[in-house]
Amino acid sequence: GFAATVRLGAFGGYLRELGSPDGAGYVPENTGEPADLVLCLVEEAMVFDRAGQTWDLEAVRLAGDQVLAELRGIAEVFAAHGEGLLVLNTPVLSRRRLQSLVALSDRRALSLLWRRLAIGVLELAGPRIQVIDLDPLLGAGAVLNDPRMAAYAKVSLSDDLLAAYAREVSHLVRAVRGRSRKVLVLDADNTLWDGVLGDDGPDGIEAGTTFRGESFGAFQHAVRHLASQGVLLAISSKNDHEALAAVLRDHPDMVLRDGDLASMRVNWQAKDANLASIAEELNLGTDTLVFVDDSPFERGLVRMSMPEVAVIDIDDEPALHVEALLRDGWFDVLELTEQDRRRGESYRQDRARAELAGTYATPQEYLAALDIRLRMAGVAPREMGRVSQLTMRTNQFNLTTRRLDPAALAEVVEHPASAVLTMTSADRFGDNGLVGALVLRADGDVLDLQNMVLSCRVFARGLEEAAIGALLPAAAAAGYRAVTATYRPSPKNAKVADFLDRVGFRPVSSAEDGRHYEFDLARPDAGPAVPAHLTLNADLEGALP
Repeated sequence: GFAATVRLGAFGGYLRELGSPDGAGYVPENTGEPADLVLCLVEEAMVFDRAGQTWDLEAVRLAGDQVLAELRGIAEVFAAHGEGLLVLNTPVLSRRRLQSLVALSDRRALSLLWRRLAIGVLELAGPRIQVIDLDPLLGAGAVLNDPRMAAYAKVSLSDDLLAAYAREVSHLVRAVRGRSRKVLVLDADNTLWDGVLGDDGPDGIEAGTTFRGESFGAFQHAVRHLASQGVLLAISSKNDHEALAAVLRDHPDMVLRDGDLASMRVNWQAKDANLASIAEELNLGTDTLVFVDDSPFERGLVRMSMPEVAVIDIDDEPALHVEALLRDGWFDVLELTEQDRRRGESYRQDRARAELAGTYATPQEYLAALDIRLRMAGVAPREMGRVSQLTMRTNQFNLTTRRLDPAALAEVVEHPASAVLTMTSADRFGDNGLVGALVLRADGDVLDLQNMVLSCRVFARGLEEAAIGALLPAAAAAGYRAVTATYRPSPKNAKVADFLDRVGFRPVSSAEDGRHYEFDLARPDAGPAVPAHLTLNADLEGALP
Protein backbone atom coordinates (compact mmCIF):
# COMPACT_ATOMS: atom_id res chain seq x y z
CA GLY A 1 0.00 0.00 0.00
CA PHE A 2 3.01 2.33 -0.08
CA ALA A 3 4.73 3.55 -3.23
CA ALA A 4 8.48 3.32 -2.78
CA THR A 5 11.24 5.22 -4.51
CA VAL A 6 14.09 2.72 -4.59
CA ARG A 7 17.81 3.12 -5.12
CA LEU A 8 19.98 0.04 -5.49
CA GLY A 9 23.32 0.28 -3.77
CA ALA A 10 26.59 -0.63 -5.48
CA PHE A 11 27.49 -4.31 -5.35
CA GLY A 12 29.59 -4.87 -2.24
CA GLY A 13 29.51 -1.14 -1.47
CA TYR A 14 27.78 -1.27 1.89
CA LEU A 15 30.81 -0.04 3.85
CA ARG A 16 31.37 2.94 1.54
CA GLU A 17 27.69 3.90 1.44
CA LEU A 18 26.82 3.35 5.10
CA GLY A 19 30.11 3.73 6.95
CA SER A 20 30.03 7.54 7.10
CA PRO A 21 27.23 10.13 7.47
CA ASP A 22 27.81 11.51 3.95
CA GLY A 23 27.42 8.08 2.32
CA ALA A 24 24.82 7.49 -0.38
CA GLY A 25 22.90 5.22 1.97
CA TYR A 26 21.89 8.23 4.05
CA VAL A 27 20.76 10.60 1.28
CA PRO A 28 20.03 8.52 -1.86
CA GLU A 29 21.12 10.33 -5.02
CA ASN A 30 17.81 9.90 -6.85
CA THR A 31 15.69 11.56 -4.14
CA GLY A 32 17.82 14.14 -2.36
CA GLU A 33 15.96 13.26 0.84
CA PRO A 34 16.99 11.02 3.75
CA ALA A 35 16.06 7.39 3.26
CA ASP A 36 13.13 6.05 5.28
CA LEU A 37 14.42 2.50 5.07
CA VAL A 38 17.90 1.19 4.26
CA LEU A 39 18.14 -2.53 3.59
CA CYS A 40 21.61 -4.03 3.95
CA LEU A 41 21.66 -7.74 3.08
CA VAL A 42 24.13 -9.72 5.16
CA GLU A 43 25.35 -12.90 3.43
CA GLU A 44 27.75 -15.69 4.35
CA ALA A 45 30.12 -14.64 1.55
CA MET A 46 30.95 -11.53 3.57
CA VAL A 47 32.66 -13.90 6.01
CA PHE A 48 34.05 -16.64 3.78
CA ASP A 49 35.50 -14.27 1.17
CA ARG A 50 37.83 -13.05 3.92
CA ALA A 51 38.60 -16.48 5.35
CA GLY A 52 40.63 -17.66 2.33
CA GLN A 53 40.25 -20.57 -0.09
CA THR A 54 41.39 -23.23 2.38
CA TRP A 55 39.76 -21.74 5.41
CA ASP A 56 39.74 -23.27 8.86
CA LEU A 57 37.69 -22.57 11.96
CA GLU A 58 40.03 -19.89 13.26
CA ALA A 59 39.95 -18.06 9.93
CA VAL A 60 36.14 -18.09 9.99
CA ARG A 61 36.10 -16.84 13.56
CA LEU A 62 38.43 -13.93 12.76
CA ALA A 63 36.51 -13.06 9.57
CA GLY A 64 33.19 -13.22 11.42
CA ASP A 65 34.53 -10.89 14.10
CA GLN A 66 35.62 -8.44 11.38
CA VAL A 67 32.21 -8.49 9.70
CA LEU A 68 30.43 -8.03 13.01
CA ALA A 69 32.71 -5.12 13.91
CA GLU A 70 31.96 -3.48 10.55
CA LEU A 71 28.22 -3.95 11.00
CA ARG A 72 28.45 -2.60 14.53
CA GLY A 73 30.26 0.47 13.21
CA ILE A 74 27.61 0.99 10.52
CA ALA A 75 24.88 0.63 13.11
CA GLU A 76 26.51 3.21 15.37
CA VAL A 77 26.89 5.72 12.52
CA PHE A 78 23.32 5.15 11.38
CA ALA A 79 21.95 5.46 14.92
CA ALA A 80 23.70 8.82 15.23
CA HIS A 81 23.05 10.25 11.75
CA GLY A 82 20.32 8.26 10.01
CA GLU A 83 16.73 9.47 9.95
CA GLY A 84 14.97 6.25 9.00
CA LEU A 85 15.60 2.61 9.81
CA LEU A 86 18.58 0.46 8.92
CA VAL A 87 17.49 -3.14 8.33
CA LEU A 88 20.04 -5.92 8.73
CA ASN A 89 19.50 -9.68 8.73
CA THR A 90 21.09 -12.73 10.26
CA PRO A 91 23.51 -14.43 7.84
CA VAL A 92 22.67 -18.02 6.92
CA LEU A 93 25.27 -20.82 6.87
CA SER A 94 24.83 -22.96 3.77
CA ARG A 95 25.08 -26.74 3.82
CA ARG A 96 27.82 -26.48 1.21
CA ARG A 97 30.09 -24.60 3.63
CA LEU A 98 29.28 -26.98 6.47
CA GLN A 99 29.89 -30.10 4.35
CA SER A 100 33.27 -28.71 3.28
CA LEU A 101 34.52 -29.85 6.68
CA VAL A 102 35.02 -33.62 6.94
CA ALA A 103 35.29 -33.79 10.72
CA LEU A 104 31.90 -33.87 12.40
CA SER A 105 33.39 -32.13 15.42
CA ASP A 106 34.53 -29.27 13.16
CA ARG A 107 31.05 -29.00 11.69
CA ARG A 108 29.59 -28.63 15.16
CA ALA A 109 32.20 -25.99 15.98
CA LEU A 110 31.44 -24.06 12.76
CA SER A 111 27.71 -24.17 13.53
CA LEU A 112 28.43 -22.79 16.98
CA LEU A 113 30.63 -20.00 15.56
CA TRP A 114 27.92 -19.10 13.07
CA ARG A 115 25.19 -18.97 15.70
CA ARG A 116 27.34 -16.65 17.77
CA LEU A 117 27.72 -14.40 14.73
CA ALA A 118 23.96 -14.41 14.18
CA ILE A 119 23.39 -13.53 17.84
CA GLY A 120 25.87 -10.68 17.50
CA VAL A 121 23.92 -9.28 14.54
CA LEU A 122 20.60 -9.64 16.41
CA GLU A 123 22.09 -7.72 19.33
CA LEU A 124 22.69 -4.71 17.05
CA ALA A 125 18.94 -4.01 16.99
CA GLY A 126 17.90 -0.70 18.51
CA PRO A 127 15.67 2.33 17.93
CA ARG A 128 17.06 2.94 14.42
CA ILE A 129 18.24 -0.58 13.67
CA GLN A 130 16.02 -3.57 12.90
CA VAL A 131 17.23 -7.13 12.29
CA ILE A 132 15.28 -9.74 10.34
CA ASP A 133 16.04 -13.32 11.35
CA LEU A 134 16.23 -15.43 8.18
CA ASP A 135 16.24 -18.82 9.92
CA PRO A 136 12.43 -18.92 10.49
CA LEU A 137 11.93 -18.09 6.80
CA LEU A 138 14.07 -21.05 5.82
CA GLY A 139 12.23 -23.16 8.36
CA ALA A 140 8.97 -22.22 6.63
CA GLY A 141 10.22 -23.72 3.38
CA ALA A 142 12.20 -21.01 1.58
CA VAL A 143 15.28 -22.34 -0.23
CA LEU A 144 18.56 -20.60 0.58
CA ASN A 145 19.94 -20.35 -2.95
CA ASP A 146 20.33 -21.83 -6.41
CA PRO A 147 23.98 -22.95 -6.79
CA ARG A 148 23.96 -21.99 -10.49
CA MET A 149 22.74 -18.43 -9.81
CA ALA A 150 25.25 -18.16 -6.98
CA ALA A 151 28.11 -19.25 -9.24
CA TYR A 152 27.25 -17.42 -12.47
CA ALA A 153 25.42 -14.30 -11.29
CA LYS A 154 26.73 -13.89 -7.73
CA VAL A 155 23.14 -14.07 -6.48
CA SER A 156 23.56 -15.63 -3.05
CA LEU A 157 19.91 -15.72 -1.98
CA SER A 158 17.10 -17.40 -3.89
CA ASP A 159 14.04 -15.62 -5.24
CA ASP A 160 12.05 -17.67 -2.74
CA LEU A 161 14.01 -16.39 0.24
CA LEU A 162 14.14 -12.81 -1.07
CA ALA A 163 10.34 -12.85 -1.49
CA ALA A 164 9.94 -14.04 2.10
CA TYR A 165 12.40 -11.36 3.22
CA ALA A 166 10.46 -8.72 1.27
CA ARG A 167 7.27 -9.81 3.02
CA GLU A 168 8.96 -9.23 6.39
CA VAL A 169 10.14 -5.80 5.21
CA SER A 170 6.58 -4.92 4.18
CA HIS A 171 5.36 -5.81 7.68
CA LEU A 172 8.08 -3.55 9.06
CA VAL A 173 7.04 -0.66 6.80
CA ARG A 174 3.44 -1.04 7.98
CA ALA A 175 4.57 -0.90 11.61
CA VAL A 176 6.84 2.10 10.99
CA ARG A 177 4.01 4.01 9.30
CA GLY A 178 1.57 3.29 12.12
CA ARG A 179 -0.65 1.14 9.92
CA SER A 180 -0.71 -1.98 12.08
CA ARG A 181 -4.19 -3.42 12.61
CA LYS A 182 -5.88 -3.44 16.02
CA VAL A 183 -8.94 -5.71 15.83
CA LEU A 184 -9.32 -9.37 14.81
CA VAL A 185 -12.91 -10.16 13.81
CA LEU A 186 -13.67 -13.88 13.68
CA ASP A 187 -16.43 -16.02 12.28
CA ALA A 188 -17.47 -18.91 14.54
CA ASP A 189 -18.71 -22.00 12.64
CA ASN A 190 -15.82 -23.85 10.97
CA THR A 191 -13.51 -21.01 12.00
CA LEU A 192 -13.36 -21.15 15.79
CA TRP A 193 -14.66 -24.72 15.92
CA ASP A 194 -15.32 -27.70 13.70
CA GLY A 195 -18.99 -27.85 12.80
CA VAL A 196 -22.07 -25.67 12.50
CA LEU A 197 -23.68 -24.78 15.81
CA GLY A 198 -27.18 -24.35 14.38
CA ASP A 199 -27.10 -27.77 12.66
CA ASP A 200 -24.89 -29.86 14.94
CA GLY A 201 -25.78 -28.35 18.31
CA PRO A 202 -23.26 -27.61 21.07
CA ASP A 203 -22.46 -31.31 21.50
CA GLY A 204 -21.69 -31.68 17.80
CA ILE A 205 -19.02 -28.99 17.49
CA GLU A 206 -15.37 -29.56 18.43
CA ALA A 207 -12.25 -27.61 19.19
CA GLY A 208 -10.41 -30.50 20.83
CA THR A 209 -10.51 -34.31 21.37
CA THR A 210 -10.17 -35.18 17.61
CA PHE A 211 -7.22 -34.32 15.37
CA ARG A 212 -9.36 -31.83 13.41
CA GLY A 213 -10.79 -30.48 16.63
CA GLU A 214 -7.32 -29.98 18.07
CA SER A 215 -6.38 -27.89 15.03
CA PHE A 216 -9.30 -25.56 15.75
CA GLY A 217 -8.20 -25.45 19.39
CA ALA A 218 -4.66 -24.52 18.26
CA PHE A 219 -6.18 -21.70 16.22
CA GLN A 220 -8.02 -20.42 19.29
CA HIS A 221 -4.78 -20.59 21.29
CA ALA A 222 -3.03 -18.48 18.61
CA VAL A 223 -5.89 -15.98 18.66
CA ARG A 224 -5.78 -15.71 22.44
CA HIS A 225 -2.01 -15.25 22.32
CA LEU A 226 -2.51 -12.26 20.02
CA ALA A 227 -5.11 -10.92 22.45
CA SER A 228 -2.61 -11.17 25.31
CA GLN A 229 -0.44 -8.73 23.32
CA GLY A 230 -3.13 -6.12 22.84
CA VAL A 231 -5.05 -7.30 19.78
CA LEU A 232 -8.78 -6.73 20.30
CA LEU A 233 -11.01 -9.72 19.54
CA ALA A 234 -14.52 -9.64 18.11
CA ILE A 235 -16.95 -12.20 16.69
CA SER A 236 -19.25 -11.70 13.72
CA SER A 237 -21.34 -14.83 13.26
CA LYS A 238 -24.67 -15.74 11.71
CA ASN A 239 -26.04 -17.65 14.65
CA ASP A 240 -28.41 -17.47 17.57
CA HIS A 241 -26.82 -15.12 20.09
CA GLU A 242 -27.79 -17.03 23.22
CA ALA A 243 -26.65 -20.38 21.80
CA LEU A 244 -23.27 -19.01 20.77
CA ALA A 245 -22.79 -17.20 24.08
CA ALA A 246 -23.52 -20.48 25.89
CA VAL A 247 -20.81 -22.24 23.85
CA LEU A 248 -18.24 -19.60 24.75
CA ARG A 249 -19.29 -19.77 28.38
CA ASP A 250 -19.72 -23.53 28.91
CA HIS A 251 -18.27 -25.69 26.13
CA PRO A 252 -15.29 -27.69 27.47
CA ASP A 253 -13.28 -27.42 24.21
CA MET A 254 -13.30 -23.66 24.01
CA VAL A 255 -10.04 -21.80 24.65
CA LEU A 256 -11.67 -18.43 23.96
CA ARG A 257 -14.36 -17.26 26.35
CA ASP A 258 -16.77 -14.36 26.16
CA GLY A 259 -14.57 -12.39 28.56
CA ASP A 260 -11.83 -12.37 25.89
CA LEU A 261 -13.99 -10.43 23.44
CA ALA A 262 -14.19 -6.67 23.03
CA SER A 263 -17.28 -6.93 20.82
CA MET A 264 -19.80 -9.50 19.53
CA ARG A 265 -22.21 -9.35 16.60
CA VAL A 266 -24.17 -12.60 16.57
CA ASN A 267 -27.17 -12.10 14.32
CA TRP A 268 -28.36 -12.64 10.77
CA GLN A 269 -27.12 -9.33 9.38
CA ALA A 270 -24.63 -9.02 6.53
CA LYS A 271 -21.02 -9.38 7.66
CA ASP A 272 -19.93 -6.02 6.22
CA ALA A 273 -22.64 -4.25 8.23
CA ASN A 274 -21.53 -6.09 11.36
CA LEU A 275 -17.90 -5.11 10.79
CA ALA A 276 -18.87 -1.46 10.44
CA SER A 277 -20.90 -1.74 13.66
CA ILE A 278 -17.98 -3.33 15.53
CA ALA A 279 -15.62 -0.55 14.41
CA GLU A 280 -18.14 2.07 15.50
CA GLU A 281 -18.57 0.46 18.92
CA LEU A 282 -14.81 0.36 19.47
CA ASN A 283 -14.43 3.91 18.11
CA LEU A 284 -11.91 2.73 15.52
CA GLY A 285 -11.70 2.99 11.75
CA THR A 286 -12.70 0.00 9.66
CA ASP A 287 -9.14 0.00 8.28
CA THR A 288 -7.98 -1.29 11.69
CA LEU A 289 -9.93 -4.56 11.21
CA VAL A 290 -8.71 -8.00 10.17
CA PHE A 291 -11.48 -10.41 9.17
CA VAL A 292 -11.27 -14.23 9.24
CA ASP A 293 -14.08 -16.37 7.83
CA ASP A 294 -14.14 -19.80 6.20
CA SER A 295 -16.87 -18.73 3.76
CA PRO A 296 -15.61 -17.48 0.36
CA PHE A 297 -18.93 -15.65 -0.04
CA GLU A 298 -18.51 -13.66 3.19
CA ARG A 299 -14.87 -12.89 2.44
CA GLY A 300 -15.77 -11.75 -1.06
CA LEU A 301 -18.56 -9.53 0.26
CA VAL A 302 -16.22 -7.79 2.69
CA ARG A 303 -13.46 -7.43 0.10
CA MET A 304 -15.89 -5.83 -2.35
CA SER A 305 -17.74 -3.49 0.01
CA MET A 306 -14.93 -2.76 2.50
CA PRO A 307 -11.59 -2.94 0.64
CA GLU A 308 -9.83 -1.26 3.57
CA VAL A 309 -10.47 -4.32 5.78
CA ALA A 310 -7.73 -6.97 5.75
CA VAL A 311 -9.27 -10.34 4.88
CA ILE A 312 -7.56 -13.64 5.72
CA ASP A 313 -8.43 -16.66 3.60
CA ILE A 314 -8.90 -19.97 5.35
CA ASP A 315 -10.39 -23.15 3.93
CA ASP A 316 -11.55 -26.52 5.21
CA GLU A 317 -8.04 -27.55 6.34
CA PRO A 318 -7.82 -26.29 9.95
CA ALA A 319 -4.18 -27.35 10.34
CA LEU A 320 -3.25 -24.38 8.12
CA HIS A 321 -5.39 -21.77 9.86
CA VAL A 322 -2.71 -20.54 12.30
CA GLU A 323 -0.21 -20.09 9.48
CA ALA A 324 -2.78 -18.11 7.48
CA LEU A 325 -3.58 -15.95 10.51
CA LEU A 326 0.04 -14.99 11.17
CA ARG A 327 1.51 -14.96 7.66
CA ASP A 328 0.94 -11.31 6.82
CA GLY A 329 1.96 -9.76 10.15
CA TRP A 330 -1.10 -7.50 10.28
CA PHE A 331 -0.63 -6.77 13.98
CA ASP A 332 3.16 -6.27 13.98
CA VAL A 333 4.40 -3.23 15.94
CA LEU A 334 7.90 -1.93 16.59
CA GLU A 335 7.56 -2.29 20.34
CA LEU A 336 4.97 -3.70 22.71
CA THR A 337 4.05 -1.64 25.76
CA GLU A 338 2.42 -2.68 29.00
CA GLN A 339 -0.63 -0.69 27.97
CA ASP A 340 -0.89 -2.83 24.83
CA ARG A 341 -1.11 -5.93 26.97
CA ARG A 342 -3.93 -4.36 28.96
CA ARG A 343 -5.91 -3.17 25.93
CA GLY A 344 -8.48 -5.96 26.05
CA GLU A 345 -9.23 -5.29 29.70
CA SER A 346 -9.47 -1.58 28.93
CA TYR A 347 -12.13 -2.16 26.30
CA ARG A 348 -14.05 -4.42 28.66
CA GLN A 349 -14.02 -1.51 31.12
CA ASP A 350 -15.40 0.64 28.30
CA ARG A 351 -18.35 -1.72 28.00
CA ALA A 352 -19.04 -1.22 31.71
CA ARG A 353 -18.84 2.55 31.17
CA ALA A 354 -21.35 2.31 28.34
CA GLU A 355 -23.72 0.35 30.57
CA LEU A 356 -23.38 3.03 33.26
CA ALA A 357 -24.09 5.77 30.71
CA GLY A 358 -27.44 4.19 29.95
CA THR A 359 -28.56 4.72 33.55
CA TYR A 360 -28.21 8.54 33.46
CA ALA A 361 -30.55 11.05 31.86
CA THR A 362 -27.84 13.38 30.53
CA PRO A 363 -24.20 13.08 29.45
CA GLN A 364 -23.21 15.58 32.12
CA GLU A 365 -24.64 13.39 34.88
CA TYR A 366 -22.84 10.38 33.45
CA LEU A 367 -19.48 12.18 33.22
CA ALA A 368 -19.84 13.41 36.80
CA ALA A 369 -20.54 9.86 37.96
CA LEU A 370 -17.44 8.54 36.18
CA ASP A 371 -15.08 10.36 38.58
CA ILE A 372 -12.56 11.16 35.82
CA ARG A 373 -9.02 12.02 36.87
CA LEU A 374 -6.33 13.43 34.57
CA ARG A 375 -2.65 13.76 35.37
CA MET A 376 -0.28 15.78 33.20
CA ALA A 377 3.50 15.68 33.54
CA GLY A 378 6.72 15.58 31.58
CA VAL A 379 7.37 12.28 29.84
CA ALA A 380 9.25 9.68 31.92
CA PRO A 381 11.79 7.28 30.35
CA ARG A 382 9.51 4.28 30.91
CA GLU A 383 6.73 6.07 28.97
CA MET A 384 8.71 6.72 25.81
CA GLY A 385 7.57 3.57 24.02
CA ARG A 386 3.91 4.30 24.68
CA VAL A 387 4.18 7.95 23.59
CA SER A 388 5.93 6.93 20.36
CA GLN A 389 3.22 4.37 19.73
CA LEU A 390 0.49 6.99 20.23
CA THR A 391 2.06 9.27 17.62
CA MET A 392 2.50 6.35 15.21
CA ARG A 393 -0.92 4.74 15.53
CA THR A 394 -3.33 7.51 16.54
CA ASN A 395 -5.15 8.93 13.54
CA GLN A 396 -8.41 10.55 14.67
CA PHE A 397 -7.15 12.91 17.38
CA ASN A 398 -3.79 13.77 15.86
CA LEU A 399 -3.44 17.49 15.14
CA THR A 400 -0.55 17.28 12.67
CA THR A 401 -0.14 13.50 12.11
CA ARG A 402 3.54 13.92 12.85
CA ARG A 403 4.86 10.41 13.53
CA LEU A 404 7.69 9.89 16.00
CA ASP A 405 9.38 6.53 16.08
CA PRO A 406 11.30 5.76 19.30
CA ALA A 407 14.54 7.25 17.98
CA ALA A 408 12.85 10.43 16.71
CA LEU A 409 11.00 10.82 20.00
CA ALA A 410 14.27 10.45 21.91
CA GLU A 411 15.77 13.26 19.80
CA VAL A 412 12.80 15.50 20.63
CA VAL A 413 13.04 14.80 24.35
CA GLU A 414 16.79 15.33 24.44
CA HIS A 415 16.65 18.66 22.58
CA PRO A 416 16.87 21.56 25.08
CA ALA A 417 14.21 23.56 23.22
CA SER A 418 11.69 20.70 23.14
CA ALA A 419 9.51 18.86 25.61
CA VAL A 420 6.82 16.18 25.67
CA LEU A 421 3.94 16.21 28.12
CA THR A 422 1.91 13.11 28.88
CA MET A 423 -1.76 12.67 29.73
CA THR A 424 -2.69 9.79 32.05
CA SER A 425 -6.30 9.18 33.01
CA ALA A 426 -8.34 7.02 35.35
CA ASP A 427 -11.95 6.79 36.51
CA ARG A 428 -14.20 4.68 38.73
CA PHE A 429 -13.75 1.64 36.47
CA GLY A 430 -9.98 1.61 36.48
CA ASP A 431 -6.78 3.07 35.12
CA ASN A 432 -6.81 4.05 31.44
CA GLY A 433 -3.06 4.53 31.47
CA LEU A 434 -1.19 6.96 29.23
CA VAL A 435 -3.80 8.17 26.75
CA GLY A 436 -2.35 11.32 25.20
CA ALA A 437 0.70 13.49 24.62
CA LEU A 438 1.64 17.04 23.68
CA VAL A 439 4.86 17.75 21.76
CA LEU A 440 6.25 21.26 22.39
CA ARG A 441 9.06 23.36 20.92
CA ALA A 442 10.28 26.74 22.17
CA ASP A 443 11.12 29.53 19.72
CA GLY A 444 12.16 32.56 21.70
CA ASP A 445 9.18 33.77 23.72
CA VAL A 446 6.75 31.58 21.73
CA LEU A 447 5.89 28.01 22.65
CA ASP A 448 4.79 25.92 19.66
CA LEU A 449 2.42 23.00 20.17
CA GLN A 450 3.91 20.82 17.44
CA ASN A 451 1.43 18.02 17.92
CA MET A 452 -1.22 16.70 20.27
CA VAL A 453 -2.51 13.14 20.21
CA LEU A 454 -5.26 11.48 22.23
CA SER A 455 -6.41 7.88 22.23
CA CYS A 456 -9.82 7.35 20.65
CA ARG A 457 -10.80 5.34 23.74
CA VAL A 458 -11.17 8.49 25.85
CA PHE A 459 -12.89 10.86 23.46
CA ALA A 460 -15.71 13.10 24.67
CA ARG A 461 -14.64 13.14 28.31
CA GLY A 462 -13.18 16.65 28.37
CA LEU A 463 -9.55 15.50 28.64
CA GLU A 464 -8.41 17.48 25.61
CA GLU A 465 -9.90 20.75 26.91
CA ALA A 466 -8.40 20.12 30.34
CA ALA A 467 -4.96 19.53 28.80
CA ILE A 468 -5.00 22.85 26.96
CA GLY A 469 -6.47 24.47 30.06
CA ALA A 470 -3.39 23.29 31.98
CA LEU A 471 -0.85 24.09 29.25
CA LEU A 472 -1.70 27.76 28.66
CA PRO A 473 -1.29 29.07 32.24
CA ALA A 474 1.84 26.93 32.65
CA ALA A 475 3.30 28.51 29.49
CA ALA A 476 2.43 32.01 30.78
CA ALA A 477 4.05 31.23 34.13
CA ALA A 478 7.18 30.05 32.30
CA GLY A 479 7.47 33.45 30.60
CA TYR A 480 6.15 32.72 27.13
CA ARG A 481 4.28 35.45 25.25
CA ALA A 482 2.14 33.14 23.11
CA VAL A 483 1.42 29.52 22.26
CA THR A 484 1.17 28.58 18.58
CA ALA A 485 -0.25 25.44 17.02
CA THR A 486 -1.07 23.90 13.65
CA TYR A 487 -3.87 21.72 12.39
CA ARG A 488 -2.80 19.66 9.40
CA PRO A 489 -5.76 17.84 7.82
CA SER A 490 -5.55 14.14 7.01
CA PRO A 491 -8.11 11.62 5.75
CA LYS A 492 -8.89 10.65 9.35
CA ASN A 493 -8.44 13.62 11.67
CA ALA A 494 -11.47 15.71 10.65
CA LYS A 495 -12.74 15.11 14.19
CA VAL A 496 -10.24 17.72 15.45
CA ALA A 497 -10.54 20.18 12.56
CA ASP A 498 -12.12 22.79 14.85
CA PHE A 499 -10.44 21.79 18.11
CA LEU A 500 -8.02 24.72 18.25
CA ASP A 501 -10.86 27.13 17.49
CA ARG A 502 -12.96 25.60 20.26
CA VAL A 503 -10.26 26.03 22.90
CA GLY A 504 -9.68 29.69 22.06
CA PHE A 505 -6.78 29.74 19.59
CA ARG A 506 -6.99 32.40 16.88
CA PRO A 507 -6.32 31.37 13.26
CA VAL A 508 -3.48 33.47 11.79
CA SER A 509 -2.74 31.85 8.40
CA SER A 510 -3.47 28.93 6.16
CA ALA A 511 -0.99 27.18 3.89
CA GLU A 512 -0.27 23.85 2.23
CA ASP A 513 1.07 22.52 5.53
CA GLY A 514 -2.17 23.32 7.39
CA ARG A 515 -3.91 26.04 9.36
CA HIS A 516 -1.75 27.99 11.80
CA TYR A 517 -3.06 29.32 15.12
CA GLU A 518 -1.90 31.47 18.00
CA PHE A 519 -3.04 32.03 21.58
CA ASP A 520 -1.91 35.36 23.04
CA LEU A 521 -1.11 34.67 26.69
CA ALA A 522 -1.66 38.34 27.56
CA ARG A 523 -5.37 37.89 26.93
CA PRO A 524 -7.51 38.33 30.06
CA ASP A 525 -8.97 34.84 29.72
CA ALA A 526 -6.60 31.98 30.39
CA GLY A 527 -8.04 29.61 27.84
CA PRO A 528 -10.55 26.81 28.32
CA ALA A 529 -11.67 26.04 31.82
CA VAL A 530 -11.06 22.58 33.20
CA PRO A 531 -14.41 20.76 32.96
CA ALA A 532 -16.21 20.58 36.29
CA HIS A 533 -16.67 16.81 36.11
CA LEU A 534 -12.92 16.22 35.91
CA THR A 535 -10.13 16.35 38.49
CA LEU A 536 -6.86 17.68 37.05
CA ASN A 537 -3.43 17.11 38.53
CA ALA A 538 -0.97 19.08 36.37
CA ASP A 539 2.64 18.68 37.47
CA LEU A 540 4.17 20.98 34.82
CA GLU A 541 6.70 22.99 36.81
CA GLY A 542 10.01 22.54 35.00
CA ALA A 543 8.38 20.30 32.37
CA LEU A 544 8.22 22.97 29.63
CA PRO A 545 11.27 23.78 27.48
